[in-house]
Amino acid sequence: MLYLKNLTYHPPATPTAILNSINLELAPNGLGLVIGPSGSGKSTFLEILAGLAEKTDGGVFWRDQELTPEHLQQLAGLVFQFPERHFCGGTILEELRLGHPELGAEKVKAALCEVSLDHLSLSTSPHSLSGGQQRRLALAVQLIRQPHLLLLDEPTAGLDWSMRLQLVKLLGKLKTHWTLLVVTHDASDLLAIADQCWTIDRGELQSVDPGTLGSKIEAVISH
Repeated sequence: MLYLKNLTYHPPATPTAILNSINLELAPNGLGLVIGPSGSGKSTFLEILAGLAEKTDGGVFWRDQELTPEHLQQLAGLVFQFPERHFCGGTILEELRLGHPELGAEKVKAALCEVSLDHLSLSTSPHSLSGGQQRRLALAVQLIRQPHLLLLDEPTAGLDWSMRLQLVKLLGKLKTHWTLLVVTHDASDLLAIADQCWTIDRGELQSVDPGTLGSKIEAVISH
């Protein structure tokens, strides 16, 4: 269980807080969805939870333990928006082994199976993959680390309809084994698989019922 208590982020150079006294509880083995417009603090929120930025005030807890940024770097795995722009490996295998040169064949295969890319040759260039496959590979790169919390920033951005549908189905499968927190400005594809939902605007977080937001959203993963 992830707990946030009065989490605040207010850099000295900004007149108002980017994140203002955020409280959140995220249950394990489910998908939490944070929806907000550009500039609402979504990406900053994930960076703090990934240990890449340090909060100004409040606490982040996993179960009963308060977490430092160093703890969060071990606990969480962050998939950035357009993660394919950050690929550095010349092959799928090299990409998965970045930072893990000792990674064995069994773990590589398990991670690729998890994201349904195990049919691809390990010598394939990540940049030759389709957009949807690149997003799956970015997920596998994080799953290799076995994080307790998987963080995703706008995971469907820039994908066409069929690729978005495939990715949503994959996230629906992953949430049965992992705890996922997704931020997005467009929740239309993701509401169908959300277990908990919040809106964020100008640094203020508010819990909402996914059903009230999804009255006009078709259950895309049932097709």
